[in-house]
Amino acid sequence: MNATSQSSTPYNAAHHRLTVVAACFVFLLIVVGALVTSTDSGLSVPDWPTSFGSLYRLPPMTGGVKFEHGHRMLAEFIGLLTIAVAVFTQRVDRRRWMRILGWSALGTVIAQGILGGLTVLFYLPPAISTAHATLGQTFFCLMVSIAFFTSCGWVREPEAVVSQTARPRLTTISIFTVAAIWMQLIMGAAFRHSGIRLLPHIIGAIVVFCMVSTLALLTMKRHHATPQLARPSAILITLLLVQISLGLASYVTRVMWSPGAPAPLVSMIICTVAHVACGALVLVTTVILTIQIHRHAEHALLTEAAANTVVVSEVEETVHA
Repeated sequence: MNATSQSSTPYNAAHHRLTVVAACFVFLLIVVGALVTSTDSGLSVPDWPTSFGSLYRLPPMTGGVKFEHGHRMLAEFIGLLTIAVAVFTQRVDRRRWMRILGWSALGTVIAQGILGGLTVLFYLPPAISTAHATLGQTFFCLMVSIAFFTSCGWVREPEAVVSQTARPRLTTISIFTVAAIWMQLIMGAAFRHSGIRLLPHIIGAIVVFCMVSTLALLTMKRHHATPQLARPSAILITLLLVQISLGLASYVTRVMWSPGAPAPLVSMIICTVAHVACGALVLVTTVILTIQIHRHAEHALLTEAAANTVVVSEVEETVHA
C-alpha cells in the first residue's frame, strides 16, 4: 500500500473506537481461553454447539463450567462485535484492502468458533486445540491491525524514513521476527495441550529472544528520534523481559511444583495465563512495529523517487536552456 492509499479514507472516530473495543475484548478472550486450559476446564461443558443440551439456558456456573461456558459467551459476544466491525468498515472505509480485512476478521472468528467446538466434540485433541489457540492469537493481531489502520495516526503521513541501504534491513528482520514469534506461540500451545515436549519451546524461546531484542535495539538505535518506531521498540523490549520472567515462573509452577497435585495450583494458573497473555502482546506489538517499519521504508522510497524526478526535471531544463 502506498501513502495515497493510507490516507484515501477520512478518519472516523466512531469506527476507530469500535475497533479498539473489539480488539480489547479479543485480548480478554485470550486470557479467558488460557484460564480454561490452565484450570483443566476444557470438557466441563461436554457438548457443542449446545451447553448441556440448550442453546440459551444458562447452566450452573460452578467449577470448571464458569470458565468454559463463560469463554463461550464471551466468544459469542465477540462474534457479534466482529460482525459490527466488518459491516461498519464496509460502510465508512473507502480502502478496498481494509474492507477485505474486515471480512477476513469475520471469517477468522467463525473458523475459530468451529475449531473451539471441535476441541469439545473430539475430546481436546492436541492438534485441534493447538490450532484453536494459534488462530486466536492470529485473530487478535487482525483486530489490533484493523484498530491501528483506522486510527488518526495512520491517516497522517509518516514523519520519518527507514533506510533500505543499512544492513541488516529492518524490513527483513521484522518479518522473520513475526514469523518466529508466531511459531513459538504454536509450540507453546502444543506444549500446554500435551502435543509436544518442553524442549522445542525452550529452543524457540531462545531464538525469539535473540530476534526480538535485535529488532527492537536496532530500531531504537537507528530511529530513536522517531516516536512511531522507537516507542513500540521500547515497549517490545519491556514485554520481552516480562515474558521471559513469566516463562520461567510457568516452568517452575507447572513442571516442578505441579506433579502429583490433585488440582492445578493457583500459582501455576496465574503464571501460565499471564505468560499466554504477555505472549499475545509481544506478538501484536511486533506486528505493529513491522507495519510501521514497512510504512516508513515505503515512504523513503517514494521520497527518493520524488527527489530523483525533481533532479531529472532540473537537468532537462538546464539542457534545454
